[in-house]
Order: sequence, then structure tokens, then C-alpha cells
Amino acid sequence: MVMATSLRRCGRRLVSSVFNNREFSTTCQGNKVIQQQHEQLQETGKSLNLCSAINQALHIALETDPRSYVFGEDVSFGGVFRCTTGLAEKFGKKRVFNTPLCEQGIVGFGIGLAAMDNRAIAEIQFADYIFPAFDQIVNEAAKFRYRSGNQFNCGGLTIRTPYGAVGHGGHYHSQSPEAFFCHVPGIKVVVPRSPREAKGLLLSCIRDANPVIFFEPKWLYRLAVEEVPDNDYMLPLSEAEVIREGSDITLVGWGAQLSIMEQACFDAEKEGISCELIDLKTLIPWDKETVEASVRKTGRLLISHEAPVTGGFGAEISASIVERCFLRIVDAIKATVNY
Repeated sequence: MVMATSLRRCGRRLVSSVFNNREFSTTCQGNKVIQQQHEQLQETGKSLNLCSAINQALHIALETDPRSYVFGEDVSFGGVFRCTTGLAEKFGKKRVFNTPLCEQGIVGFGIGLAAMDNRAIAEIQFADYIFPAFDQIVNEAAKFRYRSGNQFNCGGLTIRTPYGAVGHGGHYHSQSPEAFFCHVPGIKVVVPRSPREAKGLLLSCIRDANPVIFFEPKWLYRLAVEEVPDNDYMLPLSEAEVIREGSDITLVGWGAQLSIMEQACFDAEKEGISCELIDLKTLIPWDKETVEASVRKTGRLLISHEAPVTGGFGAEISASIVERCFLRIVDAIKATVNY
């Protein structure tokens, strides 16, 4: 009960283009346009949880683009988390439909649909079960554009999947497998932290010119609640957000972990430690510049994620920032130990 109350508070508090040298196509609208749209958002809307915000984004995607399709296991009656409730009734079962229990087939079908200039929005019921589709994602979707010399692509493919622990999911319904896909040129990996972010980022993913895996923090489906604009809006990909400014240490995270990290910032503040908190949002391609600028200011970096430490994406962030900010971090260490 205490955890739920804390997360609801977090959902209300957490309201709100940088590309690396990987195989990507720029989005048709561009991050600058999306950012301008983001800044113009009016603080009007309904109080929604993350599940409802996802549903609203899917509704807008289907309504604004007749080439959009939503499919996956049980999605026609709302899915196990009810994120697709009402979509089949409104848009018909030719655009919102169930698939066999075959993740490889779901993604393979999505690749073909997207290759024919459609917006394929595939749902993998749990991120733990995305692995049967690993070959289709890594060897087909990610390489589709490259292997054809940019003559063909499946950039209209978005794979939605809930990830993370909920306290009772066990080993088959609790995993955070995002790092597996961050090794792969040609796809993007996005993880939202709150309802407002989820809606805007999902619409950006669906309309992006590259295949995207959109990991949804299922822990927050019902617990995170905030005001979400009713209108159609997008938030920029590959652009981290400083959601709390500080001067002593930089904290970096994504998804559900942000609520825990924000509470850590409050606790540290009581002890006189000023924390700067950054939501990475997009893991691939990630916004190195924002994190680097923060670490150059604070001299310290802490990365927290729910996935396993060994081979986790935190190691990539750590290595990149140490490479860029080594002397600044050394100076901070010297100052701490009175070198």
C-alpha cells in the first residue's frame, strides 16, 4: 500500500536528436519539429494511468493513419493488461486482431506488413516471451534496410511489450531484457517512465522511420497516474530529460526505475546531497551529450536499472561516460578524499 501510494505520487510528479553511428534513417518530421510540438503542449487533459495512456496512443494511431494495424495474442478483447480495450470494436477486426501464440510469427508478420508501407504495431504479451522472435528482430527487422541498400525497409514496425517485475510474476513474467537488443544496429529501444511520456513516445515510435521496440513498465500500468493531454502529440526520441537538477551527483535511469531513483534523490537531499536525475527514455540511440554535460558538472555518476548488472546497459553508459569525462571524475575523487 505504501509502495502504491508512493508510485501514484511519482506519476503525478513526473509530468512533463541525438543519433550515434548506427544504421538509422531520420524520422520524417524530425526531432526539432517534435520538440516544438512538445513545448506547445497545453497542461489540459484527463488524469490517466499508464495503461489508459497507451490505449489512447493506439487509438490515435489507428484513427489518424488507415495503414495502422494492431495485432498480437488476445489483443482483440483488450489483452491481458487491457491496453487494447475497445480498439477492435471501433476499428474492426481487420485492423485489430488476435494472432496465434507464436512470437516469431507475430514479428515476422509485422516485418512483412511494415515492408508494404504499413504501420505494424505488434504486441508481445510479456517481454519474457520475446526471445522466440529474437531472430526475426535481430536478423530480419534490424537489417532489412541495410541489406537492400536502403531500397526497402520495415521502419513502420513497432513492437510493444511489458517488462519488469511486479512482485508476483516469477521468472517467466518479471524480466527486463532491453540490453539484449541494444547490441543491434538498425532498431531503436524506448522505455517510458510515466503515462504522459508513454503516450507521446509511443506515437513517435509508431511514426518513426525505423523499427522500434517499446518496453512498457507493467509495474506502472495501474500505479502511475498523471494528467495526460487529450490531443495527438509526440515526444522526441533519443533525447534524454533532466527531470531534477543537482550539483553533487548525476543519476541516470529509465522506465519504472525512475520512481525509485526520485525517492533516493529526496532522501539524499535530507543529508545535504544534491542529485541531478536524468531519464534516458531512448536506450538506442542514447543521448550521450546530455549525460556527459551533467557528469562534467557533478563529477559523479550513478546508473540504476532493473535488469541484471552483468552485461546490462548501465555498463555501456558507464564506459562511454568514463571515456568522455575521465579527468573530471578523477578530479571529483581527489576532492572527496582530500588528495
